[in-house]
Amino acid sequence: MAGYTQSELDDIQAKWGLRFPPDLVALYRQRRKVIETPGFDSFDWLAADDATVRDALDWPLGGFFFDVGHGLWWPEWGPMPEENSAREARLREIFAQAPKLIPVCGHRYIPETPHEAGNPVFSVYQMDVIVYGADLADYIVHENTVGPRIFETPPAKMIPFWSRAVEFNNQRFASGVGFACHNRNDVFP
Repeated sequence: MAGYTQSELDDIQAKWGLRFPPDLVALYRQRRKVIETPGFDSFDWLAADDATVRDALDWPLGGFFFDVGHGLWWPEWGPMPEENSAREARLREIFAQAPKLIPVCGHRYIPETPHEAGNPVFSVYQMDVIVYGADLADYIVHENTVGPRIFETPPAKMIPFWSRAVEFNNQRFASGVGFACHNRNDVFP
């Protein structure tokens, strides 16, 4: 399937209040789905209904709400409010300052800022946030690799809030309760 026209990309970004990084724009000019492999939850921005797109855009905040509701709280957020509604309000304030995430496939996201090529792709499942690709191209290779990987992931660019989420995730699992991971290589050899 042919990619989006620049006019379509402009309309998509305007409709959803997003600004796609240049490497994502270049990919979308070639094809409509980041991952074209059958069975992957990569959607076509124009073919997907609005509810599907809205759900994908809201997924990270909803997942953080879930974990905050179960007592997870970053120290730099200050004291955790006792009321769940106050916690959610504080989290909305925090998310409003964080770079927006653009869904690329399932619960994989690329930050819209900095507005430059080479932003990492994050896997976001509640507060379980890992780097799934150092950049868009690295992510696509990871997602399409079956079996053991024989190459290293380059270091990922630091992204405000989201790189801290990876660090927080590593810290909370470092106690031995779970596993710590910085990037996909640490989880999937």
